[in-house]
Amino acid sequence: MTPEDIQNRVLHRDGLILVVDKPAGLPVHAGPGGGDNLEAHFKHLQYGLRHVPALGHRLDRDTSGCLVLGRHPKALKKLGKLFREGLVEKTYWAIARGVPKQPEGRIALALRKVSSKGKGWRMLVDPAGQESVTDYKLLAEGGGLSLVECYPRTGRTHQIRVHLAAIGCPIVGDAHYGERRPGEQLQLHSRSLTLPMQQSKPPVHVEAQPPAHMQSLISELNYTKKIKEN
Repeated sequence: MTPEDIQNRVLHRDGLILVVDKPAGLPVHAGPGGGDNLEAHFKHLQYGLRHVPALGHRLDRDTSGCLVLGRHPKALKKLGKLFREGLVEKTYWAIARGVPKQPEGRIALALRKVSSKGKGWRMLVDPAGQESVTDYKLLAEGGGLSLVECYPRTGRTHQIRVHLAAIGCPIVGDAHYGERRPGEQLQLHSRSLTLPMQQSKPPVHVEAQPPAHMQSLISELNYTKKIKEN
């Protein structure tokens, strides 16, 4: 990724935050094995400020879309408070196998992280786990697939992925909680963020267009009007 590449992914910039359109397939920070990551390119997003921007939250490697960065320590502290208190409105789009039984609803299933020797870790539904709540709305369906708009009310790891799988609608391309067929990518996208950064100003609202690998399936579901209007 060149400096221009990451700068072209900036969706919003003000004195406190940046919102970037994270590409699918690139981790947000370096893992134990090293390799390229989004955080390594934040030095190209200082825009004259002394501090290199830092992550305000996380997205999985294979999830695309809106990712917010704090431009200095004060902004990061504010972001941390907003996320902890559940004041950030997050909207995700997922293309799932199967169709939810109800066109809209709430999935409230506690989650627990478990690990197994040699197999890494995963999240499981467990009544003794952490409270986890996802609201959803069905946007389109066809051919055994559905486009689901999700609103996570809590911020657990893999929450949307586990919750949709739990109601019989695993996300396309999700090898952890569903099935990843040859050539598939995870069909999960951080569609928008709304952040009440300053009391004296309206909340910051930012949207990211779905990536190409999702656009094709969304078009097959005949859900193109909203995307074109935005």
